[in-house]
Amino acid sequence: MNIKIGIGYDVHQLAEGYEFWLGGIKIDHQKGAVGHSDADVLIHAICDAMLGAANLRDIGYHFSDTSSEFKGIDSKILLERVIHLLNDKGYRVGNIDSIIILQKPKVQSFIEQMKSTLAAVIGIDVDNISIKATTTEKLGFTGREEGIAAQAVVLIERI
Repeated sequence: MNIKIGIGYDVHQLAEGYEFWLGGIKIDHQKGAVGHSDADVLIHAICDAMLGAANLRDIGYHFSDTSSEFKGIDSKILLERVIHLLNDKGYRVGNIDSIIILQKPKVQSFIEQMKSTLAAVIGIDVDNISIKATTTEKLGFTGREEGIAAQAVVLIERI
């Protein structure tokens, strides 16, 4: 098959005292995402979508949250490694569609910077990355500002 699609999803708790990384950039906010790595939910969802499309399992399989190697790691490094895994299997990324789900902070003004950052790491044109953001209208854990979630769909193509 010449094209395949995959879906990814990630969630992290938000808490004071942590940095807030999203889409490969640091955003100033009183809360940050809690995780073994830098807890960048958008990159993690994109990685899972890529891995799923290529039938390479999931992000936890490749980058265990019990491994000291990945403690505090920049998620852009994980994304680079996933791109290498795809390339090794004969695929490249066609396009990405993603959504960030959180109440605060508002991230609309950071989306273009996130797209540029991700495009540079992945090696695709910025026009092939879509990032949207939404709230849950104060419902659920994201609405109560207890956490953040992201979903991504990725199309990969045979090289």
